[in-house]
Amino acid sequence: MLRQFQEWMEQEMEKGGKNVCTFLVWGLIGVITGVFVGAVGIGFHILLEMATEIRMQHPWLLFLLPVGGLMILGWYRLLRVHHDRGTNLILMAVRSNEVLPLKMTPLIFFSTVLTHLLGGSAGREGAALQIGGSMAAWLGRTIRLNEKEERMITMCGMSAGFAALFGTPIAAVVFSMEVITVGVMHYSAMVPCVISALVATGLSSVCGIAPTTFSLHWIPTLSVQGASAVLLLGALCAAVSILFCLTMEVVSRGYRRYLKNEFIRIFVGGCLVIACSLLIGTRDYNGAGMDVIVRAIGGEAAYSAFLLKILLTALTLGAGYKGGEIVPSFFVGATFGCVVGPWIGLPASFSAGLGLAGVFCGVTNCPLATMILSVELFGADGIGYFALVCAVSYMLSGYYGLYAEQKIMYSKTQPEFINKTIQ
Repeated sequence: MLRQFQEWMEQEMEKGGKNVCTFLVWGLIGVITGVFVGAVGIGFHILLEMATEIRMQHPWLLFLLPVGGLMILGWYRLLRVHHDRGTNLILMAVRSNEVLPLKMTPLIFFSTVLTHLLGGSAGREGAALQIGGSMAAWLGRTIRLNEKEERMITMCGMSAGFAALFGTPIAAVVFSMEVITVGVMHYSAMVPCVISALVATGLSSVCGIAPTTFSLHWIPTLSVQGASAVLLLGALCAAVSILFCLTMEVVSRGYRRYLKNEFIRIFVGGCLVIACSLLIGTRDYNGAGMDVIVRAIGGEAAYSAFLLKILLTALTLGAGYKGGEIVPSFFVGATFGCVVGPWIGLPASFSAGLGLAGVFCGVTNCPLATMILSVELFGADGIGYFALVCAVSYMLSGYYGLYAEQKIMYSKTQPEFINKTIQ
């Protein structure tokens, strides 16, 4: 009996030793990934801010957008990238070990900066995910990780890239793990993803880049009346998120159908963005639009703002310009919530924050990441309402989404396995 106990103890100690060794190895990988991706992410953030400032000072740069589009497409052709799948490629790399070449890093980096400089309506997080994923995948190949380990380090890179730009490390971790296959998360990647995200956020802070946060003017206490209004807002956010996804898909399909030549397509797309901007009479919808989001959180937004942002974002990204859809979804959600909230009995500022969360959740199908993002962006006050708007938007948004390669592993309405690709 004593001998059996001794053998059992030796086996458990051996297992524990392996766990400690694995922890140390992946902790180091997380630090290295966070440093490298974080450094590039900081440079990316600084250049985007400079590009936005220059564009605001020189509005005439918008008229160069079609030429900039030709330059972007020329860069991709020069480096022999003929079918860029954007963020979808990152999702495929984690799920099925699709190769992520390092050349994607400079391509998406400079293409996104040029898109923002010349007034394309786009975000930045899609680029951050691609930069982080491609850099981490290259690092994984360099240190000879196996296929499963490459998937883990790719998620580390995604977490670091997202965290470096937004300063929301926990949301970055959960989003990177949740967005690939909704309903099934690779918890084995949690330690390196958390470490890489925290390292990248720390580097950003040291470099003077403040995390993205917003102040809500008034948060109502939890009540039946308030919950009923938030439930209705969640349903409306689900509808807006479906509209956003469908518009992106329809516009992109229309471009491909009627403008088969990619150079003509991106040139015409740039011209359409210019025409719409001139017709609208404001440059609020060019670039990411963070200033408009801030105004919406402050309680000020135009009634048509969310529709116009959806249109210009679809025209920009559908034509082949680079960037991302997440910040535009923030814009759409915040402005929509700001104008609809007072109609249903919610303060405009608080409703803008709820709308931001609700639309983001609907278009990404990531309720857990959205709840955590809400805390990091707005604080923990009102978390019950934010959880409710996320839950309702997630269920009612159906199986639509921004990323065609995303998979929903479990039904949104029944406890059953479906393994369904986004519509």
